[in-house]
Amino acid sequence: MNIFKIFLSTLTTVGLLSFIYASNSINKLESGTDSELSPAFSEFDSENISIVLDGNRVIIETNGLPNHASPYWSNSEGRTAVAPGGRTLTTQASEEDHPLFVEPTVTSFRTMAPGNIDDFNGSYTLTVSTNPVKASRSSATGMGPIGIAVSGAMIYNDREGPNRPLDHAINSLDFNGAHTGPQSYHYHLEPKAWSEDDEKLIGIMADGFFLYGRRDYDGTYPTDLDESGGHFGPTPHNPDGEYHYHIQNELYLNQYHILFPGVFQGTASRIH
Repeated sequence: MNIFKIFLSTLTTVGLLSFIYASNSINKLESGTDSELSPAFSEFDSENISIVLDGNRVIIETNGLPNHASPYWSNSEGRTAVAPGGRTLTTQASEEDHPLFVEPTVTSFRTMAPGNIDDFNGSYTLTVSTNPVKASRSSATGMGPIGIAVSGAMIYNDREGPNRPLDHAINSLDFNGAHTGPQSYHYHLEPKAWSEDDEKLIGIMADGFFLYGRRDYDGTYPTDLDESGGHFGPTPHNPDGEYHYHIQNELYLNQYHILFPGVFQGTASRIH
C-alpha cells in the first residue's frame, strides 16, 4: 500500500513538471513567433545600415555615414576651427572632392566644425524592443547620439558640447541642420535632404519609438503632442496607430525646427 502511494505521488509530480515545462515551451514559442519587424525599417538606407530581428529585439547597426550631399564630405578646401577652450583644430584638404560634397550654403568654411564625414566612418549599434512601450516616467536625453536617422547618420538633441545651448554652434550646421564631431556627423535640426514640413520618417530614437516629420499621417499638424512631441495615432507605416514622435512645429531662433528637444517617453538603450 505504501509502495503504491509513493508510485502515485511520483507519477503525479512527473506529470505536473511535464505540464509546467510544456506550458513554458509554448509561451516561449508564442513570444518568438509574435515578433516581427515594423514596415518602417524598410525606409532605412541598406547601404549604411543593417537591421536584424533577434527574437523580440531589433538590432540596428550603422556606419554613421549619411546617404546625402553635404559640405562636410571630404573636399579640397582646408579649414580651421577654434574649440570652446581656445584650441585650434585643423581639417586637412583632400586631393579631390568626395562625390557627395557640395559647397556650403547656410554655413561657410570659416564657421564649419572641424572634421569631415569620412573621418567618422565607424560602427554604431542600437538594440530596441520590437514592441516598445512607454515607461512609468520619462527620462532626459544626454549628450551624444540619441537616435539613428534613416540616412545612416546620428540624431542628437538640442544641446552642443560641452552641454551648451545649440545657439553656440548654429552657424556650423549645414542645410540639413547637421555638422561633424566629436563622434560622428549628426543632426540637430530638421534634415531637409529628405524631410521638410512633411510626414516622412526621420529615424528611430533610442527608446525604440519612431520619429516622423512635422506633419501627421493625414497631412495636418498634430495638436495633441506631449512634451516630447509624441502621441498615439496612425503613421505611414501603421495605419492602425502606434505611439511615435514628431518634429515639433515650433520655431527655434525664429527659423529652425529642432529635431528632438524633448525627453524619452520609453526606456532608452545606449547607442555604442
